[in-house]
Amino acid sequence: MTTESTTDDDAVGAFAEHLTLGRGLAANSVRAYVRDVEHLLAFVGPDVPLDAIDLAALRAWLAQGSERGHARATLARRGASARAFFAWARRTGRVDVDPAVRLASPRVARRLPTVLEVDPARVLMERARELAQDGSPEAVRAWVAVELLYATGARVSELVGLDVGDVDRAERTVRVLGKGAKERVVPFGVPAGRALDAWLSGPRAHLDRGTAGAALLIGDRGGRWGQRQVRETVHRLAALAAVDDVAPHDLRHSAATHLLAGGSDLRTVQEVLGHSSLATTERYTHVSADRLRASFEQAFPRA
Repeated sequence: MTTESTTDDDAVGAFAEHLTLGRGLAANSVRAYVRDVEHLLAFVGPDVPLDAIDLAALRAWLAQGSERGHARATLARRGASARAFFAWARRTGRVDVDPAVRLASPRVARRLPTVLEVDPARVLMERARELAQDGSPEAVRAWVAVELLYATGARVSELVGLDVGDVDRAERTVRVLGKGAKERVVPFGVPAGRALDAWLSGPRAHLDRGTAGAALLIGDRGGRWGQRQVRETVHRLAALAAVDDVAPHDLRHSAATHLLAGGSDLRTVQEVLGHSSLATTERYTHVSADRLRASFEQAFPRA
């Protein structure tokens, strides 16, 4: 039996390395897992070795979070973190028995994503294009951002991570680095191509102060554009276009839903979005079904 104590930072550090290199998780995910494990170890106390942590201790830890009013999503994530940590600790010989095998955590109600209808999405893109006609770098950047988010279904982190060399304007494709450092090549249409042409014809160079490297989208201070600035821009454009307020991720949801509504199959949408599991993509079929049901009930209120 191991004599390692929970104050040993080596275990947590090695777990973080496993998540990063072994599982290829994004930095934000690794930080969340590590933070949860550190919170658990602090809860059981510094003098308790890993092998002494049992199922009752894990349940007490989750119960404390529930009593303090933590959201179900937070508790579910903590449960997942504990299961991942102890499964890894068992495989690496740090514990003899995995106490988290039978640990249950709250199920998170699966909410349907926010989706713009096709016409409001078109209005949003058109408004962004109109605002960009003055040629200002900020307006053109906003235009290319919403066009790419909608055309490719990219996550906001993927968008800001794009380099100029990732875009093939001749073939109208973009190489996206997704979760787990997995690459995918996604096509985009003529409207996004026009926005990219406008951005790369001058506005990008106007903002470039030599500190952005190969970044496709450059911020006001000359560095790579940030995720927070993208979110603020999308919210602002939605208000100016007088459509429902949306975030960048809502444009990803909208792209997926519209692809399915237009006849694309699930596998194609899965590849476009970079989902590792088809089950994740399948939720968009529920969105389409709900929209169809709402339209039916509006057309046939007595049905």
